[in-house]
Amino acid sequence: MNRYLKRNLLSLFAFAVMSALAIGFVACNKSASLADGTYTAVEEGRNGPIEVQVVVSGGKVVDAAIVKIQETDFAVPAATEIAKQFVKNGGKGKLDAVTGATITSEATSKALKKALALAQGQTEKVEKAKDTSCDIVIIGAGGAGLSAATEAASKGKKVIVLEKMAACGGNTISSTGGLNASETSVQKKLGIDDSNDSYFNDTMKGGYNKNNPELVRKMVEESAATVDWLISIGADLTDVGKMAGSSNKRTHRPQGGAAVGAHLVPVLVKAAENAGAEIRLNSKVTDIIEEKGRAAGVKVSAKNGDYTIKAKSVIVAAGGFGANPDMVVSYKANLKGFGTTNHRGATGDAFEMVKKFNAALTQMDEIQTHPTVVPRNGTMITEAVRGNGAIIVNRDGKRFCTEMATRDVMSKAILEQKGQTAFIVFDEAVRKSLKAIEGYVKNGLLTIAETKKELAEKLDIPADAFEVTMKEYAHAVSSGNDPLGRKQNEMPRPLTEGPWYACEIGPAIHHTMGGIVINTKAEVLDVEGKPVPGLYAAGEVTGGIHGGNRLGGNAVADICIFGKIAADSACE
Repeated sequence: MNRYLKRNLLSLFAFAVMSALAIGFVACNKSASLADGTYTAVEEGRNGPIEVQVVVSGGKVVDAAIVKIQETDFAVPAATEIAKQFVKNGGKGKLDAVTGATITSEATSKALKKALALAQGQTEKVEKAKDTSCDIVIIGAGGAGLSAATEAASKGKKVIVLEKMAACGGNTISSTGGLNASETSVQKKLGIDDSNDSYFNDTMKGGYNKNNPELVRKMVEESAATVDWLISIGADLTDVGKMAGSSNKRTHRPQGGAAVGAHLVPVLVKAAENAGAEIRLNSKVTDIIEEKGRAAGVKVSAKNGDYTIKAKSVIVAAGGFGANPDMVVSYKANLKGFGTTNHRGATGDAFEMVKKFNAALTQMDEIQTHPTVVPRNGTMITEAVRGNGAIIVNRDGKRFCTEMATRDVMSKAILEQKGQTAFIVFDEAVRKSLKAIEGYVKNGLLTIAETKKELAEKLDIPADAFEVTMKEYAHAVSSGNDPLGRKQNEMPRPLTEGPWYACEIGPAIHHTMGGIVINTKAEVLDVEGKPVPGLYAAGEVTGGIHGGNRLGGNAVADICIFGKIAADSACE
C-alpha cells in the first residue's frame, strides 16, 4: 500500500470517528436492533436548534418529523426533504444535503442520527473537558480558519480549530459567486488575458481607495498561487466568470458556475483533517489568554465543560458582525431594521477579546449590503446571475441602473424604487450557463413563465413596458451600446430564449468590511502599529482590505489567501 493511499485511509477513519464524536454518540452499530417508540433529538441549525422526532415500529423507522425549527422559509423545506430521505432509507445510508441549505441539511441529518442512536439503545457520551496545549489554536472554522489549519498542519504543527457553531463553514459555506484571482493557470488555459495590476486597480476603485494598498497588493500577488494550492487539495475552480466591478473574467468557481462555498468548505475540512488538524465543533472561545503582552492560548466553553488551551500562537478567524444588529446599528444607524445574509454566529465576539492587547480596529462603519437578497427569506441570489446576463427591473417593468454596478450603488438604486425592492430577470440561456440557479429553481424561489407577457402578469408589472424593456435590452446586446452604461463584455446574452425567470430581490446586510488591523504577514497590530506577539488574524474579522465596498469574489480570495499567510507567519 503506497504512503498516499495509506494516509488517506487513516484520515478517512479518523474523520469517521470525529463525525461520531461531533454528534455526541459513539459510532452506530448498523446491525443493532431498533426498539419501538418515539425518539426526540436536537441539533443546532443555521438560525437555531432543530428538533426532530423519529418513530420506530416493528423494528423499523416508519416516520420522521421536524418538531421545532427556526430556519428561513427557504431552508425549512430542506429539513423536511432530509427527513423524507431518512424514512425512505430506513435510517440507513448517506443523506444528501439540499443545495443552498447545507447547514440546515447537515444539522437535520445529525439530529435524525442522534434519535436513531437512542432507538438502538445507545447513550450519549460526554467526556469531561480537560485543559490541553498545541502549537497553534485557531478561532473559527470558516474559510479563513480552515485555510490556516490546512497550511499549518501540513507543516507539521499541532493545530486545534475551535468553532462555536455545530458545523464548519461560517459565512463561507453560503458563498455562491467564486474566488477572484489574476494571472492564474486556469485563466491562461481558458485564454483569459488578465493582470495583477488590473485586479489591484479594480479592487482599489471598488473600495473607493479607502483600502490599505499594501494588503490589496499582497492579496492580488498571492491570488494565482492560492488558486493552484486550492486545486492541489481537491478544489474545482475550473470555471471563470465576471462579477460586478471587475474589468476581466477572474472569478474562479466550480465547473458550470456552481456555488463555491458549499464545494470549498468540505474540501478544506478534509484537507485540514488529512493534514492532522483537530476541529472541535460547539466550542466557543470566551477569551484569549495574555501572558506578558503575548497571546498564549484561549479559554473555551463547550458542552462538556470549560477548559483552557495553551498555544504558541493564536489565529483569530472568527468572522464579522453582520448577524449582530445592535453592533451594526452602533456603527451605522441607517441600517436599523435591515435583514442579513449572515449566519447567526457572525456576532463579532473577537473584537472584545483583542482589547487587552490594545489591538487596533479600522473602518468599522464600512458595512456592505448585498442588493439581490430574497425579501423575508434571507437567501442571496448570487451576483454571478447578473454576471451571466440577468437584468433588474422595477415595478414599472423598466431597468433603472446598470446591473453590473457595485453592490453599494445597486443597493441604493433598488431602495429608491417603489416598494424598495425590484425583480431580477433572466432567460433559459442564463439558467443553462450557471449551475447555482438550479438551487433557486428546486427551492421554489423563482417565478417561471413561457412568455415575457406571462412573466410580467405573474409579477404584477405592466406587460407592455416590460416587453419593451426586454426588446431594448436585446438590441443593446447586439449593438454593444447600453444607455444605462453596461459594458459590451458585461452583456453576454440577449435574454431571448424562453422560458423566462424572475425573483423579487432587495438589499440586506452582507459583509462587515472593517475589523482588526493586520499587516501583510497577517500579524495583528496594536494602536501604535506594532505587531502583537503570537496573535494573527484573517478573514472578515480583519479590516482594511476591502475599503468602502467589497467586490464580489474578493471575500473568498481574502479568507483563503490571508488564512494561509496567517498560518505561515504563525509557523515561523
